[in-house]
Amino acid sequence: MTTDRARRPGPSVRTRVVEHGDGQEVRREDRLITEEPLEIRVRSGSYGPQRAWVTMRTPGHDFELAAGWLVNEGLAAPGAIAQVAYCTDLDLAPEEEFNVVTVTVTGATVLPHRHEAASAGSSACGVCGKDSVVEALATRTSRPWSGPRPEASVVRRLPQALRERQTLFERTGGVHAAGLADADGTLTVVREDVGRHNAVDKVVGARVLAGGPVAAACLVLSGRVGFELVQKAAAVGIGSIVAVGAPTSLAARLAAEADIDLWGFTSAGRTVRY
Repeated sequence: MTTDRARRPGPSVRTRVVEHGDGQEVRREDRLITEEPLEIRVRSGSYGPQRAWVTMRTPGHDFELAAGWLVNEGLAAPGAIAQVAYCTDLDLAPEEEFNVVTVTVTGATVLPHRHEAASAGSSACGVCGKDSVVEALATRTSRPWSGPRPEASVVRRLPQALRERQTLFERTGGVHAAGLADADGTLTVVREDVGRHNAVDKVVGARVLAGGPVAAACLVLSGRVGFELVQKAAAVGIGSIVAVGAPTSLAARLAAEADIDLWGFTSAGRTVRY
C-alpha cells in the first residue's frame, strides 16, 4: 500500500517509434497526445455531488472543460458556476486522481434523463430531425449574437491563425482545436483536445471562469462541423462558425434556425458559406 498521490497526467506522452521510408529504418522518440477519461460531477442546492458525464479528453484546462460543458449543455448559466475542483475523496482509485472534477453551481439544477446514468460521451449524440433542432435551441443560456460578424476575407484567414496556435498538434499531430475570435479575426482564446467537442467546451469554459461575456462573434474549428458543435455554439450566443471541413446536413439546419453564419471548407484561398 502506498500513500503517494498519482502524478497529474500531461497533455502528451513520450514513446519510441520506428520510422520506415526509402528502404531505411530510423528509430527515434515521438510524442502521442494523451487521452484519459474525465468524470464530471455536479453539486447544487438540491443534491450532493452527482455524476453527470464521462468524456475522453486531453488533460489540461479540465476546469474549463467542466464549466464549459455544463453551460453548453444548458445545465447551468455562466454566472451559476460557483466552484470547480478536483475530487479528493479518499476512496478514489489511483488512476482516478486528477480525472474527476466536481462543479458546484448555485441554485437547484436537475440533470436531464440523458445525464442520469454514468454514460460516456462520443461523437454519436443520438439526435435527429426537427424535434432535435427545437430541443437544441431550448438549451440556450445566452441571447443570439447581435454584434458584427467576420466578413469572408477575414474568415479565410482564421484557420491559419488557429493553426499557428496549435502547439499540441505541432508536437503530436493527433488533436483538434477550437478558438473564439472577434469580428476582425483576432483570436481571443484557443484550446486543443483529443475530442473536438471538448475543445469547444474548453474555450467556452475559459470565458465562463474568467467572468467575462461568453458569447463571441466567431467560433473557429480545425475539423468538420457536426450538429452537436452547432448546438454548443447556439447555447452561448456564437455569431459565426468557421471550419476547415464540411458541416453535416443537420448542423447546417440548426445553424440556419439559430441565426449562426456557417462557413466550411475554409482556407486562405476560399471558403463556402452555407
